[in-house]
Amino acid sequence: MPTALSPQVSAFVLHWGEMGSRWGINRTVAQVHALLYLSPKPITAEDIVDALQVARSNVSTSLKELMGWGIVRRVHVAGDRRDHFETMTDVWAMFRIILDERKKRELDPTVSAVRTCLEDARAAGPSEQVTVERLEALAEFFAVMEGGYQSLRALPPAVLVQTLKLGGAVGRVLNP
Repeated sequence: MPTALSPQVSAFVLHWGEMGSRWGINRTVAQVHALLYLSPKPITAEDIVDALQVARSNVSTSLKELMGWGIVRRVHVAGDRRDHFETMTDVWAMFRIILDERKKRELDPTVSAVRTCLEDARAAGPSEQVTVERLEALAEFFAVMEGGYQSLRALPPAVLVQTLKLGGAVGRVLNP
C-alpha cells in the first residue's frame, strides 16, 4: 500500500473515522479498519503509520482492538519477516461479528442491570410501582429485541440479505 493515499481512499478513511467516533469507536481504530478494508493486500503496521500519520503506539493499540473484535487478523507474507494485517472483506460476516461484539459488550450488561434493578424495585414494594412498570417495559423491549436478534442471527447470510430487503414490503403488508 503506498504511503500517499488516493483522494478516494483518504476521503473514505476520514469518513469512517468520523463515523466510528460517533458510534463510540476510537477514531484511529476506525481509520485503521477503513485503510485495511480498502487495501488490496495485507499491510504492515509501519505502512499504516505512514499512511495515517499517527503514532506507532496508536496503530498498535488500534490493531489489538480490531483483532480483539475478530475483524482483523495478523498474516505473514512470504519473504517478509514483518507482521502484516488484513481485515475481513465480507461485509455481512463483518456486520455479524460487530453486532455480536456490541451486543456482548453493551447490550448484555444493560439487560442484566435492568433485570437487577427491576428485582430490587419489586422488592421495595408499592412505593416503586412506577419504576417497576417502566423497567418491565424496558425488559420486555429488550426481550423482543433479543428474540429478533437471535432470529436474524440464525439466518444464513443470503437469507438475511433477502429478509432485510423484504422488510419494507412486510411492513406495508402488516400495516396497510
